[in-house]
Amino acid sequence: MTSLSLFLALMLGACLFAWARREKYWTKRWEGVAKNLGLRARDADLLPMHSTTVLLARQQAEQQAEQRRVFESLLDEISQGLVLVDDGLRIRYANAPLKKLLNRKEIHVGRPLIEDVRDHQISDLVQESITEKRHTTRRIQMLPSDVGAGSNLGGRYFIIEAAPLAADVGGGAWLMFQDVTESAMTEQIRRDFVANASHELRTPLTLINGYIEMLQEDSAKSSPMMKRSLDVMEKHGKRIARIIEDMLAISRLEDASSSLNKEPFDVRDCAEDAADHLAPMLEGRDARIELDFPKGDCLLTGDRFYWDQIFTNLIENSIKENAKPGLVIRVSGEWRKDECILKVSDNGIGIPAHDLPFVFKRFYRGNKHHSSTQVKGTGLGLSIVRRAVEAHGGTVELTSSPGIETTFTMRLPLQHG
Repeated sequence: MTSLSLFLALMLGACLFAWARREKYWTKRWEGVAKNLGLRARDADLLPMHSTTVLLARQQAEQQAEQRRVFESLLDEISQGLVLVDDGLRIRYANAPLKKLLNRKEIHVGRPLIEDVRDHQISDLVQESITEKRHTTRRIQMLPSDVGAGSNLGGRYFIIEAAPLAADVGGGAWLMFQDVTESAMTEQIRRDFVANASHELRTPLTLINGYIEMLQEDSAKSSPMMKRSLDVMEKHGKRIARIIEDMLAISRLEDASSSLNKEPFDVRDCAEDAADHLAPMLEGRDARIELDFPKGDCLLTGDRFYWDQIFTNLIENSIKENAKPGLVIRVSGEWRKDECILKVSDNGIGIPAHDLPFVFKRFYRGNKHHSSTQVKGTGLGLSIVRRAVEAHGGTVELTSSPGIETTFTMRLPLQHG
């Protein structure tokens, strides 16, 4: 063995000896600590592992606390107010914007929600969401409060969203507050303007149309140009009158103080009257209207005036939008235990998918008119349909497969008495 190899062997032996003595030293130290703590020697070996576990748990807790601070900072930057409540509707957390929205100096964690929001409509909404285990959204007009004027939110409008929280995060629910007072007031101004303008326009337009009819009756000696001018004036005068009547109908449906004149009526008779009224539009065309209702009474409790408009608008819409031959419009009704399902469908050109979300909006018309000689609609018919159905507590859905079938489905709750 060379001198270098011998030297390395001696150094390795020295290192092993030092490591063994160090291990023996720390083992004795742990045993001493364990003896002082009343632990058995076997448990002393677990102390390093326990200390590591405690250290990791502490680091994890610090990370979670940091994540919570970041998350809360982000929630303080949004414009909506957010609050978490437990199953007893006591506040667990509230972000900073909520104080501004509710005009409060402080939102008190641990206090019942009703004491800070001071409006039972909100607490009732949260309780409903927890009880029924579903996401709920509602527009609420805050009630007047008996506290100081600085905290009174009476008359302001809020969109409130609430949804239950899972049990593994403590249960309860979350609420989101959004102040929509400005948009609600703007909408009210628009509704008032439409209603007032429609009333003011209806009287003079009625007089104008009356004089046009009188001139037409005395137009036997008039020139062809004069007759044609009177016919055009009559056509567009009636169109303007229809727009005004539709705008008034929407205004009445949007007015919360305007109640429906509800009474039982036969839906089949209503649909037949609408079909008979529109029959002249089908003359000379390869088109027909089919009615499919069960035998016997087809009763529904509602305002017959608006249901005349609903069926007329839907059938007329199908006729105007489908100029090609072979059109079949089908009006059907089905009565179930708790609801009535009414459908108006046709096999015409259909509605493109990109138009479907907008067809119920006021004055919306897609590029579906295929006849240059036909007067286009007012763009209010389907909006009236939706609002009238909703005013009766129902819903209306639209499905369309272009070239195959387009169907308006209305679901109405039945009143059993």
